[in-house]
Amino acid sequence: MAATKTFGSSCILGMMLPWVFCLPLGAASIPKVTIPAELLTAEAHIAVNATSCSVTCGLGLQVEEICEITAAGERKNCTTRRSHCTTTWGCGLLHFTIPVGKPSVLSCLSSDVIDLGVRGYSCTWKVAPGLITMNDVLFAPFRNPGFAVAFSPIKESDAGTYRCDVRVLKTFRVIKRIYFGVRVIRNDLVDLDFGKFLTREQKLAVRNEEGIEANSTLVDVEEKLYFWQRKSFQRSLIGIGTGLVGVIVVSMALRCLQERLRSRDAENQTQF
Repeated sequence: MAATKTFGSSCILGMMLPWVFCLPLGAASIPKVTIPAELLTAEAHIAVNATSCSVTCGLGLQVEEICEITAAGERKNCTTRRSHCTTTWGCGLLHFTIPVGKPSVLSCLSSDVIDLGVRGYSCTWKVAPGLITMNDVLFAPFRNPGFAVAFSPIKESDAGTYRCDVRVLKTFRVIKRIYFGVRVIRNDLVDLDFGKFLTREQKLAVRNEEGIEANSTLVDVEEKLYFWQRKSFQRSLIGIGTGLVGVIVVSMALRCLQERLRSRDAENQTQF
């Protein structure tokens, strides 16, 4: 682009254009803007602060601080409200192992999000029967009208992967996709009560990881153990064993002493 100046005007010559734009010099000045009196006293409700989203993927909640902003920039009548928020749409795969006959629920959204209202969102479900997979080619439509799938009770034929898609009704944009991998096993095949197979030390470690104090944990675990597994019984057993060993040692020492005395008496009698 090349520019040339002429007297009383400013012309811009376009190298690729067949014409010339010429603007008067007075056109560059900014005209004065008159603000109406109504706008000088107007107030706007603006979100001045917000917490982070309650979830790391999909649809969650955040708390916003809403204030009235005056024309002078002052804040007043501030309130807080909960609103929906979105982050990344992919939530990955969640695994579940459920025994036959147990009622179970797969929820695509948390209860607090649903309680706030989900009128602007829709939910579609798909299923891959008998497979734990994230390959979308293997999924077929699964008719379920709500944001949760309930099994009451669950059957072996319900095993598979369930995919949930949450969309915005206005744009049909996916804002959350989550996979639920469900394994269903028979009750007589395996016992899922892992807690009763843990040792005392493992139970203490689990309770301590959950933030329970060591003293209260020890009492709780001691109450669930058999009497021969309790620490107090083990201490008593050690004390009794130590006492028996002491009695045996003392009795053997006394017996040896008695035998020596008898042998001395026998020698004295033979001498006389």
